[in-house]
Amino acid sequence: MNQRFGLATLLLFALPVLVFAQQERSSLPIPDPEFKGKIGRTYEDSTPDFPLPVKAPKGSPNVLIMLLDDVGFGMCSTFGGPVPTPNMQKLANNGLSYTRFHTTALCSPTRGALLAGRNHHSIATGVIIEMGTGYPGYTGVIPKSTALVPQVLRDNGYATSMFGNPNTPVTHEYKAPFAFTGQLDKVTIKLE
Repeated sequence: MNQRFGLATLLLFALPVLVFAQQERSSLPIPDPEFKGKIGRTYEDSTPDFPLPVKAPKGSPNVLIMLLDDVGFGMCSTFGGPVPTPNMQKLANNGLSYTRFHTTALCSPTRGALLAGRNHHSIATGVIIEMGTGYPGYTGVIPKSTALVPQVLRDNGYATSMFGNPNTPVTHEYKAPFAFTGQLDKVTIKLE
């Protein structure tokens, strides 16, 4: 009886690990794995199959995305500006310079484009979210069909969080204790 229990325990923990190691990641979100266990007439005739949480692949890099407001390319000392950026300078000295980027003149569209990796008009953030017009490209509400970088990372086992002034639509979810609760209420006040 003890040997059977030991073998069953080994299989219970080893098989899901083997299945997890071969998890398909070409389609997002990562689909739930099929049940590989066996359902018999009794518990003793059955084999459980516990799904494991998705984890980032072994050796995956940490990802840090920073967005600075009102900072131009030439502001950093790395590129000749007056603001000291010693860590960026160290990266540049080793051959890594951040010189390819896209921005807009407004905060919400820039944040939306950064979060989605797409043009801000294609994700309905062509304008500051509080000024949404209700027309395609300018509603200020990112469509549910848009895959956002934090969601893709989270679906691949990364822990994500956002700090600072997000100024992004209410449809955008972050799993952080002090997440942005939504866009500003649009109120029309009639003065009589």
